Amino acid sequence: MENKEQLIERLNRQAPTFRGLLGGKLVDFDTEKNACTFEFNISKDYCHSVDVVQGGFVTAMLDTAMANAVFLQDEDIKSMSSLEIKTSYLEPTRAGKLRVEGWAIKKGYKIAFMEGRIFNEDDVLTATASTVAKLLRMPK
Repeated sequence: MENKEQLIERLNRQAPTFRGLLGGKLVDFDTEKNACTFEFNISKDYCHSVDVVQGGFVTAMLDTAMANAVFLQDEDIKSMSSLEIKTSYLEPTRAGKLRVEGWAIKKGYKIAFMEGRIFNEDDVLTATASTVAKLLRMPK
């Protein structure tokens, strides 16, 4: 049986390509709190206005953390599809190291409600998101 560090390492190895392109990795999770934390090291390749991360990439990072908070608590979930995502941009999210947190607010058999936050290197909250997703489960 894997310990927490081994599971994090395996999940990072199996991550989708886009997460690696954005310099993302899972760094922690708490199944009791239905939460996880990612670090992203965003290069200026994903920015406009010199170093401001384009909003779609901000949402992608938040979506990653929120979705993984659900995947990590329920291994019967095969995939999920976002039904709605709302992102609020509170400050410019700039290139560099970012901490992205996601957690499940409520999860049913077919639907999950999640929230997420991005913090910059100075621990300033730069963006938040909320989402509703449809869950697809493994066949029984």
